[in-house]
Amino acid sequence: MTNDGNSKQYDLEERTAKFGEAILLFTKRIPKTVVTTPMISQLVRSGTSVGANYCEADDAESKKDFVHKIGICKKEARESKHWLRMIAVACPELTTECRALWQEAKELNLIFNAITKKIRG
Repeated sequence: MTNDGNSKQYDLEERTAKFGEAILLFTKRIPKTVVTTPMISQLVRSGTSVGANYCEADDAESKKDFVHKIGICKKEARESKHWLRMIAVACPELTTECRALWQEAKELNLIFNAITKKIRG
């Protein structure tokens, strides 16, 4: 979707892919410990799932299927926020990076929430 004039393109597929890529790069820098290893795994799953489910939503076979897949995107973005918060506690030296990724996860969650509300009526 583009806006007129000083148009900025809003490509949600690209944005969710970049979020997943940022999660992958970030998790490589997290020190592996008995505490962080399961959190890393969970964050990789949820953070990369946002984009994968958005791609599926984009190719949905029905309105109901689209709403369902967007709902999954919303939940995965919210779950990513949770794991980023936990990692910030476990690795305080990564708090700044966690906050930036947390903010993007929050914004994605809000976008998917708005899409869901608009479609449902």
